[in-house]
Amino acid sequence: MLETLMKNALRKLIFRVKLMFNLFLKHRSRYINDKNFLIVASILVGLSAGLAAVILKSLVHAIKHFCESGFEAKYENYLFLVFPLVGILLSALYIRLFHYRIRFDKGLSSIIYAINKEGAKIERHKTFSHVVTSALTVGFGGSVGLEAPIAVTGSAIGSNAGRDLLVTRAERTLLTAAGAAAGIAAVFNSPIAGVIFAFEVLLTGVSIPAFIPLLMASATGAVVAKFFRSENMFTIVTDGWRIQNLPFYLVLAAICGLYSVYMMRTSIRIEQAFKKWNALFPKAIAGGVILGLFIFLFPPLYGEGYGIIDQLLVADQTAMFNQSLFYKYAGQLWFVIAFASAVLLLKIVAASVTIGAGGNGGIFGPSLFSGALLGFIFVKLMLVFGITDLSIQNFVAAAMAGLISGVLHAPLTAIFLIAEITGGYALIVPLMLVSSVSYFITRYFEKYSIYTKRLIERGLITFDKDKELLSRVDLNKIIDNDYSKLSPEQTLRELVQIIPKSERNLFAVVDENNHLLGVLAIDDVREVMFKQELYDKLKVKRLMNIPSFTANLNSDVVELVNKFDEYNVWKIPVVDEEGLYYGFVSKTNVLNQYREKLMNDNPNNE
Repeated sequence: MLETLMKNALRKLIFRVKLMFNLFLKHRSRYINDKNFLIVASILVGLSAGLAAVILKSLVHAIKHFCESGFEAKYENYLFLVFPLVGILLSALYIRLFHYRIRFDKGLSSIIYAINKEGAKIERHKTFSHVVTSALTVGFGGSVGLEAPIAVTGSAIGSNAGRDLLVTRAERTLLTAAGAAAGIAAVFNSPIAGVIFAFEVLLTGVSIPAFIPLLMASATGAVVAKFFRSENMFTIVTDGWRIQNLPFYLVLAAICGLYSVYMMRTSIRIEQAFKKWNALFPKAIAGGVILGLFIFLFPPLYGEGYGIIDQLLVADQTAMFNQSLFYKYAGQLWFVIAFASAVLLLKIVAASVTIGAGGNGGIFGPSLFSGALLGFIFVKLMLVFGITDLSIQNFVAAAMAGLISGVLHAPLTAIFLIAEITGGYALIVPLMLVSSVSYFITRYFEKYSIYTKRLIERGLITFDKDKELLSRVDLNKIIDNDYSKLSPEQTLRELVQIIPKSERNLFAVVDENNHLLGVLAIDDVREVMFKQELYDKLKVKRLMNIPSFTANLNSDVVELVNKFDEYNVWKIPVVDEEGLYYGFVSKTNVLNQYREKLMNDNPNNE
C-alpha cells in the first residue's frame, strides 16, 4: 500500500515538473529574449559539462590508483599484462549490455557529422555512456586520451539541452559546440583553448555573437574544474626562448609535421583493420593482450601518460622507466633515446589498438604525449652532437603544440592550449612558429584532420558552406511530379489538344511501362504546331529530345546544381534506378530550399 502511494506521488511530481517546464518554455519569451536565454542555457550546459569532466577524471584517477598501488617504481608490474585487457573487456561488455541496439560511435567524427548533417542532434545516451566506457578504458591502462570522450559528452549535453529547450537548429548547434568547449576547458583548465577548439574543430563558420555562448560555457566549465582542481595540468619553468635557437625550432616543426602524418595514417589503418573483425569479445581479447604486452615492455604507454609529460617538463627522464624491465638503464643517454623513440613510435599504435579493440578514448591525449616525447628526444639528440643550450622544457612544450596542430589541423587550439596548461606564455612565439609550420607540412600530405578525413572522403560532409547547405536539401521534397506525360506514338494533333489543358510548358515522354524516353517543351513544337498538314504525320517521338542528364532519387544536389549550369537548363527529369519516370526537379526549387536553409542557419535570424 505504501509503495503504491509513493509511486503515485512520484508520478504526480514528475507530471507537475514537466507541466511547469512546458509552461516556462511557452511563456519564457515574455520575460527573456532569445539571445539572453541562449546565454543562460550555455552557462547551464557549461556547468553540466564541467561536472562531467570532473567526474570522468576522478573515476580514471581512482581506477588508476587502485591498479598501481602496492608496486615500487623501480620494479616491473606484471599486472600491466592484464589491466588493459580488463578495461577493454569491461568497456566492450558495457556497450554490448546497454547499447547493443545502436551503433556506438567513438571520437569526434560523429559529432562533426551530427553538426553538419543532422542538425546537431546527438543521442541522449552519449551524455553518460562515453564517461563510463572511457573511464574503464583509460583507468585500466588504455593508451588513449579523455579529451574526445568528454568533448562528445559535453556536445551531447548541449545538443539534448537544446532539444529539451525547443531552440532552433542554429541555437542547438551553438549549445552543442558550447558543451564541447566546456568539456575541453574543464579537462585542461583552459577556457580560451576550449572556445578556440569549438570553432576551429567543430564549427565550420561562426559569427561574432556566437562567441558569447561559447565563452560563457567554456568559462563555466573551467570554473567548475578550478573548484575541484586549482593547479595547472602541467608545470613549466622557463626564462623564455633564445633567438639563436630559432633554426632548431624550425627543424622541430618539420619533424612534428611529418610525425603527425605518421600518426594519422597509422591510426586510420589500424582502426580499419579492427573494423573488419566483427566478433566483439575475441577482438577485445586480442587487442587487450597486444596492448598489455606493449605496456609491460614500455610502461609509459599506460593510460594518458600525462604524468610522464609533467616529469619531462621538469627534465626528469627517470619517470619513463618506472615499473620497467629497463629501470637500471635510466642513466645511459643512448639507451634513454632508444627507449623514448620506441615509446614514441608505439604510442599511436597502442592508442589505435585500444580504440579498435573496443575501448573508448581519443587521439588528443596521445598527440600531447607523443609531442612531449618528440621534443625530449630532439633535445637529447642535439646533446649527442654537442649542442647543449637547448631547453628541454621549451622544446617539449613546442613539440606538443606541433603535434596537436598537425594531427587535429587546429594550430590556434594548439598554441593557446599549450600556453594555458603550462602557464608558458613566455613561449608564445616558438609555439606559434612550430604550430604553424607543422600544420602546413601536415596539410601538404593530409588535406583534412584526423576527425574529418574519413567523413569527407566518404562524401558525408563538406566544409564549403554553399555545398554544405545544398547537401542538406532533401531532393524528394522538391521534385514536381504534376507534369503531363506523353506517349511516343501520339501525334502532333493529339499534342496540340493536350497543350491548352496543361499548366506546364514541359512534358515527359514515357513508354507503356512508364520508362522515361525523352522530354518535350512547347518551344520544340512552336514552329510546327500550326501546320495542320503535319498533324497526323508527325509523332511525339520525332519531336522529343533525349535529356542530356537525368537525376535519380539519391542524386547529390550539389552535382545537380552544377548540371543546371553545365547544360544551361532549369529543369532536370528524375528517374528511379530502373529508369522509371518520377518527375522533374527545378533549379528554382533548389535555390528556394537553399535560401530557406541559409536563413534557418543564421543564429541571429538576419
